[in-house]
Amino acid sequence: MFLIFGSDNLAIRLAEWIGQRSIVRIIGLAEQLVPMEDVEIVALPTEMELHEMPLPDVTPTAVLLLEEIICDDDPVQELKSHWPNTPILSTIDVKGAERISIEDLTTSAIQDRLRSIDRKQGASEVLRRLSDENAAKVLIVCHDNPDPDALASALAMKHLCESMGHSSTIIHGGMIEHQQNRAMVRLLNMDLRKLILDWEIEDLLNDSDIVLCVDFSHPGANNILPESCVPHIVIDHHTSEVRPAGDVILVRSEFAATSSLVASVLMNSGVEMNSNVATALAFGIRTDTLGFTRSFNAVDLRALSWLGAWIDWDLMRTFQSPPRSQEVLSIFREALSNSTLENGLMLAPISNMVDRDALSQVADFLLPTEGVDIVVSYGVRMSKVILSARSSKDSLHIGKVLSRNFAKGSAGGHRSLAGGQIPFEELDCDNSDDAMASITEILKSALGSE
Repeated sequence: MFLIFGSDNLAIRLAEWIGQRSIVRIIGLAEQLVPMEDVEIVALPTEMELHEMPLPDVTPTAVLLLEEIICDDDPVQELKSHWPNTPILSTIDVKGAERISIEDLTTSAIQDRLRSIDRKQGASEVLRRLSDENAAKVLIVCHDNPDPDALASALAMKHLCESMGHSSTIIHGGMIEHQQNRAMVRLLNMDLRKLILDWEIEDLLNDSDIVLCVDFSHPGANNILPESCVPHIVIDHHTSEVRPAGDVILVRSEFAATSSLVASVLMNSGVEMNSNVATALAFGIRTDTLGFTRSFNAVDLRALSWLGAWIDWDLMRTFQSPPRSQEVLSIFREALSNSTLENGLMLAPISNMVDRDALSQVADFLLPTEGVDIVVSYGVRMSKVILSARSSKDSLHIGKVLSRNFAKGSAGGHRSLAGGQIPFEELDCDNSDDAMASITEILKSALGSE
């Protein structure tokens, strides 16, 4: 049971709420108390000492001291003489009680409400822009080497666009190499276009009514769009020190995955969902949160809960455990052989990087190693050093560290997960050996003391 001392509006509302879930007794002034269902009410004619009050025979789960109606000099000590181990929470400044700041709670509640309104407004802006009668052709752009979060977000936005009567095309640069990603594309029969040539991109941009970016926010940074491109819609969950350019910017860092954010857009759209889209989005959330263990929060849970009615869990398990190639195993062997560990920083350089996406698998695998706080796996691909970084240190935002140490747009990410593509010219190198040596020294300098 719970015991409340107070009779103001806050005390009454809390008593009614607790009464729906547990036994509760409220002790307050008779002139202020009102009848309540499922609440034991003790109405006092005036303030009095604790020993004069009718206290419960059982030990309360917690005591809420919300008004100064106990006349003892030390009310908390008197309460503890009755129930030594019972938590005492108070909204007033009373010695010995755990203080609850109404101002802080109010501020937090308002902030949460404003975030909710902002998310809903952002989704409405996306839907409004897509409802434009002139938006017949939509170009959906993923970042290079798209991961499940990007692929799922693109598939869902394609589903939304086509449900609104638009034609849509999903494009990306780079490769789809990770076995999970390939399985996802194959089993969902995703229609993707890989672009390499500048003229192909320009032709598509010129032929599209709306350019929609998912899971990235800055054209030219790890994506095939020219830096001069200004997208019509940007949907992303990555933070950036520079505000993205675009007509509608839906960038919300409280989401752990862009898939969660896209799901919130679909929630507000009224579009009919299907199993493939829901399963893809759920898998995107799963991978970006490392199996719901990293940065997973209330908004992601809400999205996943909404998707639950359509998720094909057997299909998701198929995405999760596809066959691992011999090439990936060779990269693991080299990473384990070449890895170094110093002051919690593990570096895993890979000279023969036949599968780019294996870098992230190596980093995820090595992070739980005893004595390791930070892992960076890296290798050369097409005159760039590709990085994949992981951190378990709460005091470190590895995405910001990488962003500070490399040119804007070439590296960055989240607090515990980051990556980058560093061109040789940024390192003042013209060959793989020098580039790898340069990256190693930069990483040691930037992360070795963190």
